[in-house]
This record gives sequence, C-alpha cells and structure tokens, in this order.
Amino acid sequence: MSFALAATLWQRASMDAGVRPGEPRALLMLVTSWVWLLGLVAQLVGVGLQAAALDRGRVTIIQPLLVTSIVWALPLGYLLTQQTITGRHVLGATIIVAGLAVFAIFGDPAAGVDDAPTSDWISAFVVLAVVCVGLMLAVHRGGPGTRAAGFGVTAGILYGVSATLMKPVVEEWHAVGLAGLLEDWQLWTMAVAGIVGFCLQQLSLGTGRLVTSVATVSVANPVVSVALGALVLQERLDKDPEWHARVAVGALVVALLGTIVIAAASERGTKDAPRVTPALP
Repeated sequence: MSFALAATLWQRASMDAGVRPGEPRALLMLVTSWVWLLGLVAQLVGVGLQAAALDRGRVTIIQPLLVTSIVWALPLGYLLTQQTITGRHVLGATIIVAGLAVFAIFGDPAAGVDDAPTSDWISAFVVLAVVCVGLMLAVHRGGPGTRAAGFGVTAGILYGVSATLMKPVVEEWHAVGLAGLLEDWQLWTMAVAGIVGFCLQQLSLGTGRLVTSVATVSVANPVVSVALGALVLQERLDKDPEWHARVAVGALVVALLGTIVIAAASERGTKDAPRVTPALP
C-alpha cells in the first residue's frame, strides 16, 4: 500500500507541475512539490517495511506480495489522479488477491542461504543488465503506453535486484554492524539499483499511465526477486507434500495474469476516452 501511495502521489505531482516525460528539469521541479515529497516519505516507509519483512522471511515469499501494489493503486488513482476504474479492473484485482491468498497459504519456503558467492551475483547482474539495455532502446520507439511499460519494467528489474540484495545486507548489518556494512559492495549496489530504479519509475509515471506503470513495476520486481532468490540464494518452495508447491506456483501465475487484465483494461480505457488531467493548483 505504501508503494502504491507513493506512485500515485508522484504522478499527481507530475501532472500538477505540467512536466513532460524525459525533461531534464522534471525531477528538479518535482522535488519542490510537497505532494512529491509526501510520496517520497511513503516510498521510504514501504522500503523500511520491506526490509523488516525480508529480515524475517524468504525473498521467494515476501516479494510476490508486492503485486498487491497494483490493487491499491486503483482506488488511490481514482481519488488522487482521476483514473478510471472499470469492471475489468475490479476483476483483475479480484484475481490478484485470490491468487496471492492461495500462494501465501501453500507457498512454504524451504532451504535457501542468506548470501551467495560474488561470482554468482555478477553472472545474474550481467544478464539483467543486457535486458535493461534492450528495454531502454525500445522505449523510444513507442507511444506513452510503451514508454510507461518499458521504463516501468526496467525500474521493476532494478527494484528486484535492490530487494534481493537487501536480504544479505540486513544479515550483514546484524553480523558486523553499520561500520562493517559500509565496506560491503552489496550495500552500495543495492543503493545504486534502488536510486536508478526510482528515477526510471518517475519517467514511467510521467507518461500519465498510472496503472500501466504500477503494474509493470509490481510484476517485474517480484519476478526478478524470485528468480534471484531461486538461482542465487537457492531458495525453493517446500515439496512436502509436493502438491503444495505446485498449487503455490500456479496461484502466483494466476496473480500475475490479474495484473495483465488490469493493465490491458487501463490501456483500452485510455484509447476509448479522453484523458482527464487535474487542474493546476
């Protein structure tokens, strides 16, 4: 909910300021807005809660729950940025909630480590970097919806990297304290990934497609986190009994399909009706 509130407030500030996506002065203009700063507070609260959750649980379980951001973005977008909510939005939100509820019940993480060799991290980061570069090259060839999705997916990938690194960073903090943590490359990589993802999310929200932006960030983030959790941190879903893991994975796929329903409904609504822009204060 905190992440959804932050995204909605940031988009409202962008719309009120009348800035266009990609303007070099856009972020500089927005940081003087109390609405934008309130969104930043909400984002920091979300990150703090996320760190507390990762300190107590596995990435494979915690990160998929972030998909609920798109559910919270619907009423918040309706109230704060005049986004339209249709029956398809409600259907998609219902699918997401049902899928995540089943995933939380049957998804029991097993095994896993708190950290991994540096070489394993680097191999994963190289692959993700190639994907991000490809997305950045593609966003300049499409319309607002494409730009919102491209920037959103890239931001979600970087947020996923940052969130996965948050697990070993928190463990390192407990082990060596703040002084020792400042010498750890994972802390600074986590910070850089989070900051760059934050800037790209601003560009995504600046297109005016709130639901598309939140949906792509909310899906890419947990997908990358779960992949890194499984491949690097060796996390697995408990297979005792084996059908529990199958039900959990199926439920997560259903939840992700719900985000597609919402994003598709938003794109259709934008084409069928003129966009309503809040008046400048």
